Amino acid sequence: MENADPNRHFLKDVKRIIIKVGTAVVTRQDGRLAVGKLGALCEQIKELNSLGYEIILVSSGAVGLGRQRLRYRKLINSSFADLQKPQIELDGKACAAVGQNSLMALYDSLFSQLDVTSAQLLVTDNDFRDKDFRKQLSETVKSLLGLKVIPIFNENDAVSTRKAPYEDSSGIFWDNDSLSALLALELKADLLILLSDVEGLYSGPPSDPRSKLIHTYIKEKHQNEITFGDKSRVGRGGMTAKVKASIHAAEAGIPVIITSGFAAENILKVLQGQLIGTLFHKDAHKWAPIKEFNAREMAVAARDSSRRLQAMSSEERKQILLKIADALEAHQEEIRIENESDVAAAQEEGCEKSLVARLVLKKEKLATLANNIRLIANMEDPIGRVLKRTELAEGLILEKTSSPLGVLLIVFESRPDALVQIASLAIQSGNGLLLKGGKEAKRSNAILHKVITEAIPDSVGAKLIGLVTSRAEIPELLKLDDVIDLVIPRGSNQLVSQIKSSTKIPVLGHADGICHVYVDKSADLEMSKRIVLDAKIDYPAGCNAMETLLVHKDLVEKGWLNYIIVDLRTEGVTLFGGPKASPLLNIPLARSLHHEYNSLTCTVEIVDDVFAAIDHINLHGSAHTDSIVTEDHEVADMFLRQVDSAAVFHNASTRFSDGARFGLGAEVGISTSRIHARGPVGVDGLLTTRWILKGSGQIVDGDKAISYTHKDLAI
Repeated sequence: MENADPNRHFLKDVKRIIIKVGTAVVTRQDGRLAVGKLGALCEQIKELNSLGYEIILVSSGAVGLGRQRLRYRKLINSSFADLQKPQIELDGKACAAVGQNSLMALYDSLFSQLDVTSAQLLVTDNDFRDKDFRKQLSETVKSLLGLKVIPIFNENDAVSTRKAPYEDSSGIFWDNDSLSALLALELKADLLILLSDVEGLYSGPPSDPRSKLIHTYIKEKHQNEITFGDKSRVGRGGMTAKVKASIHAAEAGIPVIITSGFAAENILKVLQGQLIGTLFHKDAHKWAPIKEFNAREMAVAARDSSRRLQAMSSEERKQILLKIADALEAHQEEIRIENESDVAAAQEEGCEKSLVARLVLKKEKLATLANNIRLIANMEDPIGRVLKRTELAEGLILEKTSSPLGVLLIVFESRPDALVQIASLAIQSGNGLLLKGGKEAKRSNAILHKVITEAIPDSVGAKLIGLVTSRAEIPELLKLDDVIDLVIPRGSNQLVSQIKSSTKIPVLGHADGICHVYVDKSADLEMSKRIVLDAKIDYPAGCNAMETLLVHKDLVEKGWLNYIIVDLRTEGVTLFGGPKASPLLNIPLARSLHHEYNSLTCTVEIVDDVFAAIDHINLHGSAHTDSIVTEDHEVADMFLRQVDSAAVFHNASTRFSDGARFGLGAEVGISTSRIHARGPVGVDGLLTTRWILKGSGQIVDGDKAISYTHKDLAI
């Protein structure tokens, strides 16, 4: 079951359920009954009844409904003079008497339409002081449930001896939340569901964007952390009353779930074990860690650690990186064992070969990663570099300096080596980091994260780099535009597009790697062969691998196209053709000219000249990396100027589009954006700028007391 909560395994044994519906759920803002919501509720109860569940309903709403009806009755029976007098608040008990009749009439009508019978049971606090009453109550309910009748309980406010239903909180129960908990114990229910006007229990007022939905209530953790908002707009309790009732029932052995009464089919979803609402259970402290995932806490911790990292000297940050490189080599065997488990699991699940290829961490790759970290460590310190110095006025010097972005969230799929590259770049650039890798690399990511964070000194803190382990946690992180400064998704088009549409945080990355190689009529044909084969075969799963081969029409007549087709097929490449190449070469027509294969597959198309090649790339490409093979430098210059991609090459394989090969040490990704960073993103792409102004007491004073010079100074 998608979004299932393993802690809710007990639901499979549930038979008798008490459902409590709050006033805010059964009424609209104007006090009238919410017939649509009540109808949907009754339909769910009908379905559960037919499935063999025993359903007991506790329904609020009578007082609010009665007040609305009596106000209307009073209004139409009042003269204009009466309306000018101060209005006296209606008697709550009279409201309850009128409203209960109307409420039950509606339930009876709705259930009758569904061929279900309901029964009304009104109780007071004093009733439960009588043992005989409690015994008879249990027998009556048992008899009704045996007949598939739905008992509907409510406190009999009309005859209750309380001072007023909204004031007196004494007694055995004091509202319908506590009544439902009491009934759950008396009637030996297996589950209590409290329907509210919010999704469940939050860490603070639900209207506060910083509040987080608590999926499992753990008394030791939450009782001193929760801040409640306002009470119900119409009922007498609100969330405080629900939590109190839930704790009471849960401690007595009755599981409780607080969830929204507004969401469609929420009761059915609860019984399917879906992760909705807030669960209260006497064993909850055994299931869940006291420290639950908290997106904000993780992001703030990364930010705080990054500020301590930035305060370090260049040499101290360098030593951290060198220590990480050594640790990778020292723990190679542990990393390899975990990685092999991931690879084996991916193969057993039938994952695509391209995904499995990106997953593998061989000894050579680990050695390369360690060497690249050392290369990054020995680079010039990127933080605090003076990029521009200007004298604004005599004795007033302005400097534009490089500065870390802050906290980065990187979401990547399959490639565990990306974790190492990104972490090393984040440390060198002084940024905090949150990482979410693909589930297929779970073990590899965990061991790599452990090795790296253990090498970070306590003076910075291991929380500098946080590892997010569940995809369900990503939406919470994407809301934190006040803490997280940049999101970099590395993966499928679907992943990148989904993240871009789900956050206000700036997103840097590329959706596709549709790279082209265009072989011009003047190309060195032997060179062309080497470049084409390398671009496709060296690492087909890479985003910089050639996906489309464009060939000048003259090379068809010379026979070179046929030769390269044979060479590609010999290497195991599956070929598809564009509209011109498909019939000529007798190969299947490509389903799209904008397609990333990530495998030993590519598209071949024939073009008239370099202008047609440029148009094709700009129309069907992804602005990633494109290359021309030609000996005509004028044609090459035209291609380099007019192809609108992040990286454009002449007489070189597209596989060179890589941070390490560019001398960046590593990359956090390749950006096809046009703002901030473009192409392989290394340390410089993780920096921004800030302005440092050094004066000697200058003030503006309407610019009367200062003479601007705006003189550029040597850096």
